[in-house]
Amino acid sequence: MTKVAVWCRHEGDNIIGIGQNIPWNVPSDFKKFARIVSGHNIVVGRPTYETLPPKFDKEKIFVLTSNPEYEVKNPKLHQVITNLKMFKDFAEDLYISGGAGVYQQFMEGGSKLIPEVIVDCIYHGELQQIEGKPVDISPCIEIMHKKYLQVGTEYEEDNVTTRIFIRKGEFVDQSVLKNIIECIIHH
Repeated sequence: MTKVAVWCRHEGDNIIGIGQNIPWNVPSDFKKFARIVSGHNIVVGRPTYETLPPKFDKEKIFVLTSNPEYEVKNPKLHQVITNLKMFKDFAEDLYISGGAGVYQQFMEGGSKLIPEVIVDCIYHGELQQIEGKPVDISPCIEIMHKKYLQVGTEYEEDNVTTRIFIRKGEFVDQSVLKNIIECIIHH
């Protein structure tokens, strides 16, 4: 079982959103994200879940929320989770896909929750002017710089740099890494 965090952040300020919106539009980056997480167990917070496009309705998704009565779009494949600790001994690969609070809970959650792999995408362009509060993942980036090592090369596409990090001292299933790299380099 491997935990993989996948995020895209803005260069310099680590913003991943403004309010409920991503303040850039890079279709190739979203397609890359979809290729990486599709077919895997995905965990997201409720606000992120509510912004996922319909193409994710057929994916297995765990929605992390404090509301046990929250109604998911597809009860056969989507499940409400109110306690992050449920993932400590999760037997399958898990792709942590946002938002900022979910990333931070996993990154600060101790050795059984912190991801073994991070797919770190950095957008280098200008942010769109959108109403709302900026949402950043700076605490996660600080942890990444302290506890992870970059592996392989950086991949550039459409003003987005993608890097892969592995937690120091971890053995990572090579098939997981191979799949991630293939998803990044094959458009």
